[in-house]
Amino acid sequence: MTKPLYLDDAYVRQADARVEEITAEGGVVLDRSLFYPTGGGQPGDSGVLHWQGQTLPIATAVRNDQGNIVLVPSEPLALPPLGARVTQELDWDRRHRHMRVHTALHLLSVVMPFGVTGGAISASHGRLDFDMPDAPEDRAGLEDTMNSYIEMDARVGDGWITRAELDAAPELVKTMAVQPPRGGGDIRLVRIGEEDDWIDLQPCGGTHVARTGEIGTLRLGKIEKKGRMNRRVYLHLGG
Repeated sequence: MTKPLYLDDAYVRQADARVEEITAEGGVVLDRSLFYPTGGGQPGDSGVLHWQGQTLPIATAVRNDQGNIVLVPSEPLALPPLGARVTQELDWDRRHRHMRVHTALHLLSVVMPFGVTGGAISASHGRLDFDMPDAPEDRAGLEDTMNSYIEMDARVGDGWITRAELDAAPELVKTMAVQPPRGGGDIRLVRIGEEDDWIDLQPCGGTHVARTGEIGTLRLGKIEKKGRMNRRVYLHLGG
């Protein structure tokens, strides 16, 4: 299975890899990938592959049925041959914006402590759907609290726990419709804050900034009613 390099270090922008497979649809499977595959509301990464003087633009990345990460070309150009050594290079500005938005949505789930029924991320904003009957009244207070967490420049880190450990702590799971990400039977936890004094701790397989200060100022956007017990809340990056 493709090794997900983005889990080891989300800040690596370029890395070598070997072509393991060319799919019937013309996708490229590498032995290890910097590209985050579409999932958990976060879009797949874009970028380019370089080999032997050739370049292949990558529009996105997805997981196939075998769990491998497939890089999807944006143009019908020549593909690298099987076994070729390639250099993968991310569209870093887009990836870093996804990291900022994703971490910001974790903060949104802190100030709005309701079950999360859905979510989506873009390079400029994100949204979460909450299982709650009424829209919050103190929008300014929620926005101020999130921005105070950003001003703290809190550390963002991760770790792994077993399925049994997660089953013993079901309060860590905020998403109501999506199963926590599992790797080798274990579950990745993303922590905002310190181990003994955290702001947020929940299962997540996405990419995040290293400190909340990188997010920048946040603005709470519109809040839409999507059902009797569902509210969609938008969150925007300041720049």
